[in-house]
Amino acid sequence: MLQQQTLREPISYAGIGLHSGNRVNLTFLPASPNSGIRFRRVDLEGKPEIEARIENVSDTNRSTTLSKGNVKVHTVEHVLATFAGFGIDNAVIELDANEPPIGDGSARAYCKMVQTAGVVLQGEPRDTYRVPHPLEVQLGETMISIFPHDHLKISCTSSDKQGRFTQFYSVELSPETWECELAPARTFCFFEEIEFLIKNGLIKGGSLENAVVIRDDAVLTTEPLRFPEEFVRHKMLDILGDLALLGRPLCGHIVAIKPSHSANCELARQLSSLIRKPLLAAQAFAPPPAPKVSPPTAESSSKAIRGHDSAVVDTIELMKILPHRYPFLMVDKVMKIEGNKITALKNVSINESYFQGHFPNHPIMPGVLQLEAIAQVAGILMLKQAENSGKIAYFMSAESVKWRKPVRPGDQLVIEVELTKSRGKIGKAKGTCSVDGEVVSEAEVTFMLIEN
Repeated sequence: MLQQQTLREPISYAGIGLHSGNRVNLTFLPASPNSGIRFRRVDLEGKPEIEARIENVSDTNRSTTLSKGNVKVHTVEHVLATFAGFGIDNAVIELDANEPPIGDGSARAYCKMVQTAGVVLQGEPRDTYRVPHPLEVQLGETMISIFPHDHLKISCTSSDKQGRFTQFYSVELSPETWECELAPARTFCFFEEIEFLIKNGLIKGGSLENAVVIRDDAVLTTEPLRFPEEFVRHKMLDILGDLALLGRPLCGHIVAIKPSHSANCELARQLSSLIRKPLLAAQAFAPPPAPKVSPPTAESSSKAIRGHDSAVVDTIELMKILPHRYPFLMVDKVMKIEGNKITALKNVSINESYFQGHFPNHPIMPGVLQLEAIAQVAGILMLKQAENSGKIAYFMSAESVKWRKPVRPGDQLVIEVELTKSRGKIGKAKGTCSVDGEVVSEAEVTFMLIEN
């Protein structure tokens, strides 16, 4: 059985952040077994830490950002790819700004840090996760899948929207292949993207010294391309870094087409849900003391992840999650949970108590109750997590509320909610209510989790 690894000694490096342009000092530190990878902001009071876990991802626009409360660390993927590539399980990453230094746009500088510090074995065994069955994520033009495999392998195809610079590469990961075949590949962008990136406050520290720019058919760089397929290799570097947010080594064959940080992180979320499925079944969907449950088969886990069950959560299970009761339980069942998205149903009956006064001769479901339904479904998405078991979701505020059409007895309300932010006890979500495929209301809601 393989053992966990950490660094032999601390090692430091200084530079500028790609997107922030801030000067930053970075230090890698050894860490104890089973502590994982953590970022520590030494420039902030109390030196707060953020665990490198998929639950802490708050943004995937052009890079991956981790947040905890008001603390953020941007562009974490190159550092995390380095630790994953070298098989380092436990480390602390100290930095005195909000983004690690970009170096030359690749992971070479981080590799040199690890080589200088050295890697040592630890006493605890490494808990590698082997993918039991295929999983797939598709977001727009991006498709990323993972299949069972004895080791970690990545096969990737990349190109821009016009199909320019289409490249393919495939490699089985080891410390040697990571260092030689993926780590030197630099970040890149297309010339027409630069104005948009600058307007959105990004690439403030970007230059031809730390990124490759593609303009039409020309490649602008201070040195020749390091590989004929340097662009797709960098995409594979990003995939490795984003999937490191799973928090444990991974065995599987990843096949990606036009990958993105958003899709990479969504695959990590699905894998995390699959790993936690037995725990969720035991802790989140049952009242204490939790009954014994058998681990799901690969087939049943796949169905739950993809939402193919007739109901992921039925009414009885809902009443174990939500504290609401008649006449204020606004959800009948949850049909689908996929990452940070959830779909639920509410059957609107003439027997609803509010129809007695709203209105006796023209019964209409109050808009505020549709808003409450959105808030309850958003709460379910948070409360289904094992660490939130037993808590209550308090509805705090609503924004951008719109009621578009009346909801009448006999209608089936389809409630779709996407969790947009989750920081500590506070969650934010966007939701819509639809009848027969037509949106009847929508809102952005904020809620707080408290102890029951």
